[in-house]
Amino acid sequence: MALGPWKFESSRPHHLQELIPDRAKIIAQGVFMTEPIQALATSPDTDKARTIEALLPELVEAIRAGQLEAMRAEVLALHPADLGDVLEGLSRDDRTAVVEVFGDQLPPELLIEVEGVVLEDVLDTLDDDVISERLTELNSDDRIDMLEDLDEEAKQRILANLPEAARWAVEDALRYPESSTGRLMAREFVTVPADWNVGQTIDFLRANPDLPDDFYDIYLVDEAYRPVGSVSVSHVLRTRRAVTLTDVAQGDLRVFPPELDQEELAHTFRQYGFSSAPVADAETGRLVGVVTLDDIVHVIDEEAEDDLMRLVGLGSVSDINRSSLQTARNRFIWLSVNLGTAVLASMVISLFQGTIREVVALAVLMPIVASMGGNAGTQTLAVAVRALAMKDLRARKAVQFITREALVGLFNGVGFALVAFVFSALWFQDVILGTVIAVAMLINLIVAGLSGTMVPIILDRLKIDPANASAVFLTTITDVVGFFVFLGLAAAFLV
Repeated sequence: MALGPWKFESSRPHHLQELIPDRAKIIAQGVFMTEPIQALATSPDTDKARTIEALLPELVEAIRAGQLEAMRAEVLALHPADLGDVLEGLSRDDRTAVVEVFGDQLPPELLIEVEGVVLEDVLDTLDDDVISERLTELNSDDRIDMLEDLDEEAKQRILANLPEAARWAVEDALRYPESSTGRLMAREFVTVPADWNVGQTIDFLRANPDLPDDFYDIYLVDEAYRPVGSVSVSHVLRTRRAVTLTDVAQGDLRVFPPELDQEELAHTFRQYGFSSAPVADAETGRLVGVVTLDDIVHVIDEEAEDDLMRLVGLGSVSDINRSSLQTARNRFIWLSVNLGTAVLASMVISLFQGTIREVVALAVLMPIVASMGGNAGTQTLAVAVRALAMKDLRARKAVQFITREALVGLFNGVGFALVAFVFSALWFQDVILGTVIAVAMLINLIVAGLSGTMVPIILDRLKIDPANASAVFLTTITDVVGFFVFLGLAAAFLV
């Protein structure tokens, strides 16, 4: 049998029997035994991938045979996250069939585990009363997370069926800017007067049935409901009853305004290792909500995904469950922007039509110069955008970063210039041509390193999202510079 958590600190070794109390002492002290570790580790429910892969074909087969009801117990036994993955793996018609049969018993957490068109399909299939019932079982932050991405008509329809208290909490959250702390925070938290002791707090926690199911910290408030400190549940449980909460409370309590951008909040959590943080009204100082670590993990994941999508010109949309037409429409916009930049590069090429006609080899070698510059710049750009998102590029560090990337471009430029010289000189039997492409390669890689760092930094200073716009500018710069230098040198020395 595995014992509950024990912590032993000693400067000398102990025998195991000395460290583990006997069974009588364990029972007397109220220490509960856990299940064997081996049994927990080998539980079949831990193999998510295998469970879903095995279940999906069986589920589809049951739908086709009209025997879906027979799989009720197995489907509803899934964790909400796994059930969400199952629904996303089904076609729209099969997904609708599952929701129709099991809708009255679907876990409320399922509504926050699916998104995009899958969520829309679920909501379209469920009755409004069922949706309302499920939403009231969720925390306020989860309700907001689900509702904020719906279209206005669907949002108002669902809100109209919510109880007054739940509806007010959602409407209050929606008045804050998108991606703000006010949208992210939960309205469920635990507060006690600042002059209470540990015993009063424990009695309150045990006697109050309306407390949140899960919480990490207890917030101390004054008469005006302003947070003046916090104490973790673990500290309360480990402290004698007579000790006042202010004696064990966190000394430096950080309080955040609801208008704060969630990305800034996530950075603070990451920087200082918070598990939760209070949110107070900027004008009154009253405690209005709390943000927990699970919310921050979602924000970090969302921001990273958003940056990635924007870097490749997909905007902020990455829903793989969208239709082909919706996906094509979204990508068309960004491809149109790239077309404009490509036309600009082509105009540079058109200035040297005569040179290209005289030396046909230039047409063969041009793409090499442009593509090497673009790829090198993209590498630098990815590092720069991520560093900006992580708040790692402060003024002094930005100068060091730009210098470093310029040197990287120089070193790589020298290496690939030599390769290009040897390759071109041997292929076309022309040393001057090899020299031209070598010099162009060197210059373009240095420019790629500089532009890959400076473009996102400048855009960030101008309050423009560097992840959204940097790639377009970078591609234009490396193409224009690469073509202009290569063809310009060719015009000067080969024609």
